[in-house]
Amino acid sequence: MTVALDHRPGSNVSDRIISVAALAVGGQGGGVLTNWIVDVAERNGFRAQSTSVAGVAQRTGATIYYVEMCRDRGRQPVFSLSPSQGDVDVLIAAELMEAGRAILRGFVTPNRTTLIASSHRIAAVSEKVVPGDGRASSAEVLDAARKASKDHVIFDMERIAVEAGSVISSSLFGALAGSGVLPFPRESFEATIEASGRGVKASLKAFGQAFDEAARRRAGETVGLPQPPVVEGSAPVDAPLPLGGQPESEDADDVHAAAPSPAPRGDGRLLAQWRALEGRVDALPPPVRVMAGLGLRKVVDYQDADYGAEYLDRLGAAVAIDDEARSYALSQSAAKYLANALCYDDIIRVADLKTRATRTARVRREIGVRDDDLLKVTEYFHPRIEEFCGTMPAGLGRWVEARPKLAAWLDRRVNRGRHIRTDSMAGFALLWGIGGLRRWRRHLLRHEVETAHLAAWYRLALDTAPQDYDLAIEILACRRLVKGYSDTHARGLSKFDRVLSALPMLQGRSDAADWLRRLREAALKDEKGAMLDGALKTVASFAATPTEAGMPA
Repeated sequence: MTVALDHRPGSNVSDRIISVAALAVGGQGGGVLTNWIVDVAERNGFRAQSTSVAGVAQRTGATIYYVEMCRDRGRQPVFSLSPSQGDVDVLIAAELMEAGRAILRGFVTPNRTTLIASSHRIAAVSEKVVPGDGRASSAEVLDAARKASKDHVIFDMERIAVEAGSVISSSLFGALAGSGVLPFPRESFEATIEASGRGVKASLKAFGQAFDEAARRRAGETVGLPQPPVVEGSAPVDAPLPLGGQPESEDADDVHAAAPSPAPRGDGRLLAQWRALEGRVDALPPPVRVMAGLGLRKVVDYQDADYGAEYLDRLGAAVAIDDEARSYALSQSAAKYLANALCYDDIIRVADLKTRATRTARVRREIGVRDDDLLKVTEYFHPRIEEFCGTMPAGLGRWVEARPKLAAWLDRRVNRGRHIRTDSMAGFALLWGIGGLRRWRRHLLRHEVETAHLAAWYRLALDTAPQDYDLAIEILACRRLVKGYSDTHARGLSKFDRVLSALPMLQGRSDAADWLRRLREAALKDEKGAMLDGALKTVASFAATPTEAGMPA
């Protein structure tokens, strides 16, 4: 039977079995962490046993590593092979939602468990598949962690590991040592890392920083946990730079809050264009400037400075009919969704992002590849005839699409999955060449189609504003439904059209904006569209009724 670890004065920890469970996914070093915990126990005269139960897949189930240890009294103790509910002294989670899952499974209890977890997030598959914002609430997990555990040590251990050039197992080990929950000195933990013989310097650096942070929190020197900003519609990412160098965001549907960007460098003519665009942003009403500045960066990074000027021209049409009394809410919404609409995803965009140096650096960082290691990267592409025609000059693309037999013949040859090795010269050159087509993007069929769709949507919103200001804002926000490329784009566009098909039934009603918002949220919550179907039927049921009395919730 496992006995709870007791830190009360006079308790004899040496006579107790200590149970430690760690939850981690591939690439986080869970196995290394487990070996270190066993090693440090044995260095201090303990017997220890470790086991592991593998998860189903990388983001659908973490591997549970389990260690039991006790003082070596000359006879073999009986250890458990897996953790039991209410029977875990230390629970280590390599990511915040793994801590939440451990709490739900009963591995964390208030009378016993010290919870050690990193506060950073990795979106789970269940969060990614939601068409809209499917992120689980980090705040709820943090609150549950405080209530469910005896003690908790939670901070961003991933950031510490990355800055040290190590992996999160090193900072988790440091937090475990700094928490004081195990009866071993710091020197024993460090000796364990040194004995591992690989990446020792970086591991010790991450260990030391995490140890100090955990010790400070244990001593009560820090209060509260800083939370990352929550941005509607997508997970936080680094902001795009104005003249190149944006992190990968193949399916982003938002313009993100940005930290100050480095001063742009480059050709003098381009810098002069950029400064002129910045001057135009500075001339906008103050409430619009921040979002317009972010949108401008995104658009220029996507295409060029001329495209940025086009963005500001279109935004100016919203500003011209807006007013300060409404805090320029219409213009702020236009600044956000215009940028997203202008930066539509196509094959050129995907190829461009996949061949950027920032993307390669991020992949190496996330999977813990050292500078002297070789990394093989295989990208998957599955273009349809629509994407193929979209990359043709507009006239030629329309000509092909107008001939079904020719289009079908071409589709049989292009509509298949392709695995492209971007770590090879040929694979990288292929995608780099496709990404370079951006300079001709304005002359391609896909751009013509996207521009026409954008113009109709934007004009609809601006024409609606004089009669129903709030409804116009909701029309702009419907752009959230259109994202991605290939099948993802087709599904989003279909939902966009279906949501806006309700406008004739809603216009003139005092609650029109509220109902359009409900329709959009229904479309975002359900990939198959069943919720949207039900919401549209509800709207149709009262569309013929002249009264505007209370609508069903």
